[in-house]
Amino acid sequence: MAGGGAAAPPKQDENIPHPVKDQLPNVSYCITSPPPWPEAILLGFQHYIVMLGTTVLIPSTLVPQMGGGKEEKAKVIQTLLFVAGLNTLTQTLFGTRLPAVIGGSYTFVPTTLSIVLAARYNDISSPQEKFERIMRGIQGAMIVASTLQIVIGFSGLWRNVTRLISPLSAIPLVALSGFGLYEFGFPLVAKCAEIGLPQLIILLIFSQYIPHLMKGDKHVFDRFAVIFSVMIVWVYAHILTVAGTYKNAPMKTQLSCRTDRAGIISGSPWIRVPYPFQWGAPTFDAGEAFAMMAGSFVALVESTGTFFAVSRYASATPIPPSVLSRGVGWQGVGILFSGIFGTGTGSSVSPENAGLLALTRVGSRRVVQISAGFMIFFSILGKFGAVFASIPAPIVAALYCLFFAYVGSAGLSFLQFCNLNSFRTKFILGFSIFMGLSIPQYFNEYTAINGYGPVHTRARWFNDMINVPFSSEPFVAGLLALFLDVSLHRKDVATRKDRGMPWWDKFKSFKTDTRSEEFYSLPFNLNKFFPSV
Repeated sequence: MAGGGAAAPPKQDENIPHPVKDQLPNVSYCITSPPPWPEAILLGFQHYIVMLGTTVLIPSTLVPQMGGGKEEKAKVIQTLLFVAGLNTLTQTLFGTRLPAVIGGSYTFVPTTLSIVLAARYNDISSPQEKFERIMRGIQGAMIVASTLQIVIGFSGLWRNVTRLISPLSAIPLVALSGFGLYEFGFPLVAKCAEIGLPQLIILLIFSQYIPHLMKGDKHVFDRFAVIFSVMIVWVYAHILTVAGTYKNAPMKTQLSCRTDRAGIISGSPWIRVPYPFQWGAPTFDAGEAFAMMAGSFVALVESTGTFFAVSRYASATPIPPSVLSRGVGWQGVGILFSGIFGTGTGSSVSPENAGLLALTRVGSRRVVQISAGFMIFFSILGKFGAVFASIPAPIVAALYCLFFAYVGSAGLSFLQFCNLNSFRTKFILGFSIFMGLSIPQYFNEYTAINGYGPVHTRARWFNDMINVPFSSEPFVAGLLALFLDVSLHRKDVATRKDRGMPWWDKFKSFKTDTRSEEFYSLPFNLNKFFPSV
């Protein structure tokens, strides 16, 4: 060495790997620490804006096929928003107690479409009557399907199943709960790239770059990046619309790009309170109820993965199985509300709002409860809520590109608990994730080409019971990973440590870690009424 001096000794912890963290560090406000009220209200409004995408997209897809017009679509959106507010409040108060938004679920849409296309509605000539009859059929199937999650959750059965989940088997389930929704990301952005791409770029700049360029401890641009970016691009899209940019464009382009084509504002009443059985008495069909129960079970599995992501980004400890089972029971109550009020689809944990927790680094329960207040408030004041609900879909899809990525990466964060030098670990991870993407791709491609799924019999309800589960990426990946993890070389000495179980043992029971009691205990001393806890 030049100068003959001795080499400087390496730093003591230069070669030490990153320590394992059962709680995510660097979160500004965890589940039990609310931000100041003004900031909390703005953050709650931001959660409301984010969940509007699903709330608007599902009725916009279903209602026209049911025979409904603009007024019916606006009423269904209001109802879905109202029920989402109720379900979010009950979940944060009595369910898992996590800051999880419970909104409309895409998982129920294929089964709902089967009811919409049922032959018994073909002879109805009046669009209004057809819409109401179909909605009542959906309500009946949804009410029956809700019993599945209610029984599995409150009986503690799901607790016994989730005790088998290790960090290794949780990785594919949680990762594909986010990554598996890729079709709602850039493909929707590209439907109107001139507003979708600017939204994605501006969101990245506000949330990732500007905070590092600015000095100080104030988190303004990253914490409220959604509000800033949406308002800027929304105004830009409205200028393009008023300027006549899409005047001669194809109708599909106009529906995606224009800010005045949603038809929600004109169809919304000024004030309207959704009420139970507003479309009439529900009707029941055994086959459709069984098919909806299959969709409910898939939603249960997907929500389990999203609950894990929410607990991670709220800087809580891994969710105990008993608490998860309790949350599933209340999610079943949420599906019952969906059936009683007539939302057209069931309820599950919103992955986009789970991603927003990561973007803002605010996992406060109070913020999500405030967002539930916004949902209920704007569902009653129809015209005001419709203004925000008319945000073009490509703007919302650009938000999804970040939020779903965050949810997927929450699953990858569980890799820190596993032995990545084990061939058993590599096989289970690689095979379950690959098949979790490959099998649903086959089912979805087959359905897109032929108009029906690979399982095609005369019994439409039976087809849905098979096709719907195997079209879900997190369901397939989670099921495979859990089966392989509990059956492959289970008795080997090193297997338990390789799959990460020693790290999660203390969270398998509700009262073995004081932090779990702090995060997940029910208010008003209600724990004694839930034997699963």
